[in-house]
Amino acid sequence: MITNLKLQAYLLGFIFLFISCSSTQKTTSTSQKADEFLINTIAFYNLENLFDTEDDPDKFDEASPIMEIAEGEREAIYKEKVANMAKVIADIGSEVTGMPPAVIGVCEIENFKVLQDVVNDKKLSPFDYGIIHYNSPDARSIDVALLYQKRVFRPIHSKAHELVLYNDSDRNKRKYTRDQLYVKGKLDGEEMHFIVNHWPSRSGGEKKSRPGRVSAAKLTKKIKDSIQMQEPYAKIMIMGDFNDGPYNESIKEVLEAKEHAEDVGLVGLYNPFEKLHKKGVGTIAWRDTWDLFDMILVTKPLINKNDYNSYTLYQANIFNPYYLQNPKGRYKGYPFRSFADGGFTGGYSDHFPVYLYLIKKKEEAETNDGTDG
Repeated sequence: MITNLKLQAYLLGFIFLFISCSSTQKTTSTSQKADEFLINTIAFYNLENLFDTEDDPDKFDEASPIMEIAEGEREAIYKEKVANMAKVIADIGSEVTGMPPAVIGVCEIENFKVLQDVVNDKKLSPFDYGIIHYNSPDARSIDVALLYQKRVFRPIHSKAHELVLYNDSDRNKRKYTRDQLYVKGKLDGEEMHFIVNHWPSRSGGEKKSRPGRVSAAKLTKKIKDSIQMQEPYAKIMIMGDFNDGPYNESIKEVLEAKEHAEDVGLVGLYNPFEKLHKKGVGTIAWRDTWDLFDMILVTKPLINKNDYNSYTLYQANIFNPYYLQNPKGRYKGYPFRSFADGGFTGGYSDHFPVYLYLIKKKEEAETNDGTDG
């Protein structure tokens, strides 16, 4: 996996090479050349049980880890958890772009309030994040959401798509799970589509729980296909904690996500994280084995490396600095999770975030007035 410092060097090196090959002005400085490009980070992060300290009588939120902590300690721990989440989001991609992600999908959050607390943290408040969130029917009140910098991204439309599942032993009994969030908007005036997911867990075992994730994948494909029916060249990013890896039926067969960009058809999907998985890196660890459940899949119009006049995928990566890794003990190097053994660890999440860099020539962005046209 490419480290953050190496990635920064690669990006700057790419920009220098690209403009050196295309520019006739040999006197332009390297920094001026780099300024001719826009680079934005798109990310996804499982915030691991970001619940408030209040009991919602209509939800099973009392099963959240923070409710297992002594009542007098909950508020202080909640504030530390919020600050930790804000720190991570602030850092993702900032070594290259100088700012947090333009757009970031999140999951395992309880409600709108906890997201307000995160974006109002001192590390994120200067970037004026907006929030797109719907209350889902999930039994534990676990939702997904999209955060976006208002000066960079302008939402046009959003919708929560309900995933309807039924109990295996009783087809009349529904299993309540997370919605899938669809958001359409303009990133620096360029239309983008986001689908944010948190697919059903592997509770009960991978095989027994597999049908739920296959159903989730079918819903995601239906949303994607409906967008492409209207606009085959739509730039779509499907992000989430899929609770499946790049190799599983849901990703490989239902969504038909390809490992190699050259194999992607007009309305197909590219999974830039499959190569990372094959290198043995991941976003979660269990029983001394890494897996990669957190991904961002993209449609073909985002992988045109021959045209940087509009936003194009440059690099996909996992954000795993040392402070996000468990510092010691049996689980050293694993994601440094927030809650374990009935208490707060001071950590962050049991998942590493994932992110993409999108890049385009700045002069194109500056001539686009951002209107719907």
